[in-house]
Amino acid sequence: MKNKYHILNGDSLKERFPNEIDGKIIVARECFVDGDVSSDTLDELFDIRAKFIAEIYGNYSIEDYYSDSVSEFQNIQKIPDNSEINLWFEDDLFCQVNFWLITNLILDFVNGCKVFLIRPTIHTQYGFGGLSELELINAYKQKALIDEVGRIASLWNLYQNNDMEGMVEVAKELGQKYPFIQNAVEAHIDRIPNESSPGRPKRTLIEIMDDLGTDSFGAVFKEFNKRESIYGFGDLQVKRLYDEIKNNR
Repeated sequence: MKNKYHILNGDSLKERFPNEIDGKIIVARECFVDGDVSSDTLDELFDIRAKFIAEIYGNYSIEDYYSDSVSEFQNIQKIPDNSEINLWFEDDLFCQVNFWLITNLILDFVNGCKVFLIRPTIHTQYGFGGLSELELINAYKQKALIDEVGRIASLWNLYQNNDMEGMVEVAKELGQKYPFIQNAVEAHIDRIPNESSPGRPKRTLIEIMDDLGTDSFGAVFKEFNKRESIYGFGDLQVKRLYDEIKNNR
């Protein structure tokens, strides 16, 4: 029998993961969508990320990052050849960037594996969190074989190098089978500030504050998730943008 692995997009899914589905669980505990990811090696990437997370996210040390996050990525590197790997990721940019990195690790470190993608059967801002146990089981039954691991993995390197043209090209190639990748790439490009815009997330936050007539973070964050679920940002990512807007006003 093949070894079976499930790589999940967060601990919230792990806590609700159906017991009926067998296999070993690995959790991607990262937010590569936020902060610097430029590096030449994995060790350098983890060093950069550990310092960033410890500085930005408060009561979380460099040691915590290596214990909680790096260890899980190292577990991916240790997956035996010819295993079955199931990737549980949603369509938003937060999930997609992690998904691209993980396919890159699989490509570099694991041989002969069958790789499957599991996505929510019902796409809402709540993702897997909005599904019942039965719906999670049904999502698993509808898993799709990924034949294009190399092309999807290339998006990670392009993302690291801020190669927007390259990302658009690969997303178009994959667009017929994976239209959600195109949507995520477009959302990423839209968030980059330029002379006429602070970037789509900040622009939306400003519009929400004006539309609601309030700068209460709770209300603004809730509305942002409704309007911009494509980003998949948590409260910490939105709060950073929100604080930057408040400080500049």
